Amino acid sequence: MNAVLEEKVSITEAAPGKIGAEVRGWDVTTFTKDSPEPELLRQLIYRNKVVVMRDQYELSEQQYVDFARTVGRPQVYFQPQYHHPDHPEIFVSNSLNEEGKKFGVSGTGRYWHTDCSFEKHPLSFTCVRPIFFPKSARETSYIDMARVYKELPDDLRAYVDGRMAMQEAWPRYKVQTSDLDKSIAELIENFKAECPPQPHPAVIEHPVTGEKCLYISSGFTSGLVGLSHEENQRVMKELFEFVEQPKYVHTHFWEDNDLLIWDNRSLIHKGSKAKPGEHSRMYRIGIYDDLPFYVGIAP
Repeated sequence: MNAVLEEKVSITEAAPGKIGAEVRGWDVTTFTKDSPEPELLRQLIYRNKVVVMRDQYELSEQQYVDFARTVGRPQVYFQPQYHHPDHPEIFVSNSLNEEGKKFGVSGTGRYWHTDCSFEKHPLSFTCVRPIFFPKSARETSYIDMARVYKELPDDLRAYVDGRMAMQEAWPRYKVQTSDLDKSIAELIENFKAECPPQPHPAVIEHPVTGEKCLYISSGFTSGLVGLSHEENQRVMKELFEFVEQPKYVHTHFWEDNDLLIWDNRSLIHKGSKAKPGEHSRMYRIGIYDDLPFYVGIAP
């Protein structure tokens, strides 16, 4: 690491076989595209898969977007109801509306998934900043899909190697005010037209680390191409049961002023569910690093 950075920054990287790095001493509002910190952060993400930057006090929405631009290219999510009203790059997960005005979407991501796997060009990084937490649910959980692939039994590996997996978002569609008087069938048909099912390899090769990662999730993967419906039902059940074993789960317990960023190539994740009456608000920015998402696909 740069000697100047060493004096003010404390970085704790993941132990062998584990994921998750912690950084203290960075003020992300000082990052620029030409400063060394963004590239150092990208390399930390690739190596550790998820990085928490502690003590990011008083980070405004504009500063948050500016920081994301130093790391890569911020995403503007394809559905505007998720957008922050002043900063469309910020995807708002929010359960508390103020003065009767809807702000973002409630109850997002409480299932195992990787962000935007259902798009032709999936999302490289996800960055999340909490605004406030519920008392009972202050965690996000992750599974390292490179480790899972390494430990996959031979019979399941035979199903995924060299095979495409279909990624579909429509079962997670959030009903909007504009959907009033439309049938469920019509809503599904319209959303499938807006966001059609997308095939990606069930096993991808990371363009930086060279690791092979199992690229499926119970949240978005509907099946493996080339298998019958009945065989898919059986195989996907076995795959998801193997993937979601507690021994593979890494849980981040949020502290105030955390800023978290992770690699969607390597990880699946899910949020926690608060008790009734408790509220949370999280600001997410998706970031493209403008590398191929996996070896063999255009950037």
